[in-house]
Amino acid sequence: MGGAGLDVGSANETAQRGSRYAVGLMSGTSVDGIDAALVEIAGDPGRQVQVRLVAFENTPFPADVRKEIFALFDPAYATVDRVGRMNMALGGLYADAALSVTAKAGLTPADIAFIGSHGQTIYHAPDEGYTVQIGEGSVIAARTGIPCVSDFRPADMAVGGQGAPLVPFTEYLLYREPDRTLLLQNIGGIGNVTVLPAGCGPDEVYAFDTGPGNMLIDGVVSRLTNGRQSMDAGGAIARQGRVDAGLLRRLQQEEYYALPLPKSTGRERFGSAYVDELMRYREEHGLLPEDLVATVTRLTAWSIADAYDRFVRARHPADAMLVGGGGSYNPVLMEALKEEMGARGVRVLTQEEAGGNSDAKEAVAFALLADCAMAGVPNNLPSATGAARAAVLGKISYSATIGERGGERC
Repeated sequence: MGGAGLDVGSANETAQRGSRYAVGLMSGTSVDGIDAALVEIAGDPGRQVQVRLVAFENTPFPADVRKEIFALFDPAYATVDRVGRMNMALGGLYADAALSVTAKAGLTPADIAFIGSHGQTIYHAPDEGYTVQIGEGSVIAARTGIPCVSDFRPADMAVGGQGAPLVPFTEYLLYREPDRTLLLQNIGGIGNVTVLPAGCGPDEVYAFDTGPGNMLIDGVVSRLTNGRQSMDAGGAIARQGRVDAGLLRRLQQEEYYALPLPKSTGRERFGSAYVDELMRYREEHGLLPEDLVATVTRLTAWSIADAYDRFVRARHPADAMLVGGGGSYNPVLMEALKEEMGARGVRVLTQEEAGGNSDAKEAVAFALLADCAMAGVPNNLPSATGAARAAVLGKISYSATIGERGGERC
């Protein structure tokens, strides 16, 4: 993908190279903030592309906004008025993030061809046939003056898919190799893996959610500290603890791990109710706080390795696993994952160790997905989502009337 840089040239020079600037926006289930990646894309959308990361920023959510997003994860609280209000408010915050990263790159909104925004998932229920992401694309387009592609997941679900995972399509474009089988593991709030068999075509790629990523770690840390800490920074708490073998065995019986592919999950399964159970177990068994954090940290590493054993290893023994997302910055989690996967003959590297950028990876992905949507090119992988056919994902909000910005539609 290349490294970040500010010497990006003018919009005219970019056009002469047959490339375009785009911004990708991502906020995940950890609700840490908004990742904004400004990229230069060259090549044919959805086919052969080259991507250069020009600039990246993470903008933390204001405390009151983060609190409200977490409240919206509860369907009983997420009334129409509250969801509608936050949908518009987040659109404004996403717009600000897009404009900020554009300025950081030394560009103007007129230089940017489009924005791709994942939005904030507040409920994902693929088995019930619906999903909800908020962060209004029309607000992003109106405030930036840039067309915005948003709300990607429903179009996949409309043709029978899970609406997730979506990033594997871009991982196929950027990471496939002729001679090595790679696992692309993301550890955000939820863990998800993409399997890229050596020399694969798009129909051979598969992907799924492995289970909890940082979600349980963050959840118990927040409870144990009465909200003073939202994460186990640097794995400091887990480092002081010992894994409780009994609790770990109990958690390993979670039915999600054995569910067949395709599958995806979220806070509906591993959210606050699950953390409630963990806290009850701690009280009933007198578990030390650091031991609880150590145990759920190990569970995350185990769940990734278990998913490899159940669904990948016999079909496509992997050469390496590339790890991105916030979990890649937790050294205790990474040590456990390297131990688990090393025992299975798989080398584990972070995105940075492989020359990439863990923070920017998913934001870059949504810029690429938007590139396809703007060109009318299918941008899902039915082999990953379970969809009946390929589809063009994303709803386009235009920023201008006909004749402006080179003839955009209204």
